[in-house]
Amino acid sequence: MLLAESFAAADAPVSDHLVLPYDARCRSRQRVRLVGGEEMGYVLPAGTVLRHGDRLLAGDGRVVEVAAAPEELLEVRARDSLQLTRAAYHLGNRHVPVQLGDGFLRLQPDHVLGDMLRRLACSVSEVVAPFDPEGGAYGAAHGHGEAPAHGHDYRPTKGRRVVEAHDPGHGPHRSPAKIHEFK
Repeated sequence: MLLAESFAAADAPVSDHLVLPYDARCRSRQRVRLVGGEEMGYVLPAGTVLRHGDRLLAGDGRVVEVAAAPEELLEVRARDSLQLTRAAYHLGNRHVPVQLGDGFLRLQPDHVLGDMLRRLACSVSEVVAPFDPEGGAYGAAHGHGEAPAHGHDYRPTKGRRVVEAHDPGHGPHRSPAKIHEFK
């Protein structure tokens, strides 16, 4: 089984793809099936969220590109930017993962939030689309290259290596992955 424990450079040639919904991309350790049919496990630092476009580096040198799978979402639109900003504020106040788009917000389905947004005079519709919400401004987002790839990349990098806040600079502290530990 293929095993990935780190990220590849943003411009590394891709050999296969991994398509996962957002909830699965929030897991830092799991066994998955690639688009090409091969099984792969990955073990990443706790708290890592895979983003659309990330590239994982397998132990044999192959690179696997991550893609956000289409999923059912709520799409929020408003008559003006102030109204949309107000909706984003109220969603952020509830710590809801939100994808920002040009003139819209997307979030996972929740009838209570949908009702709240309608009361704020927003248009709320159901859509099926890839979900890639914003990362946090305090290190929750990814940063695998030298420059932001998506416009919401906040983790510092050293060359092409992500520098975590607890990184002592001398390699990983996690023991090698054991295949039977994947769920």
